[in-house]
Amino acid sequence: MLTKELVLELWSQTYNTEGKPDWSHILPYYDNNIVFRDSIQEIRGIEKFTAMTERLTKRSKDLKMKIVNAAKEENNIFIEWEMTLSFKKYPSSILYGSSRLTLNTEGKITEQRDYYDLWGDIFDNIPRFGKAYRKFMIRKFG
Repeated sequence: MLTKELVLELWSQTYNTEGKPDWSHILPYYDNNIVFRDSIQEIRGIEKFTAMTERLTKRSKDLKMKIVNAAKEENNIFIEWEMTLSFKKYPSSILYGSSRLTLNTEGKITEQRDYYDLWGDIFDNIPRFGKAYRKFMIRKFG
């Protein structure tokens, strides 16, 4: 059964193996009917979730995650993280985000919802463009 402490331990190992992520040690903690959602996609089922992790591994030159905070409330575990991504032709970017993991009665993850600002965090690392993007966002939405 997943606990807050076990999530901290396992997720810290996922992204720090020679720069390439490896989910093999945490996939057994996911239910076969996992529903994963983030700002880009919604995925249903362990096969599609596993395929998504493999695509991310292939695209990433380097990927690291720092777990900043974790909490457990009833059948939910919340983690706050900082993910450093490095793609082939672009500078490293840090994404700041959090995840909500919902557990079933067997302690497996049935739902994972990731929250982050993908474009804002990436654009911040592009000279001049990041500032222009932030000004636009404040003007239109702030």
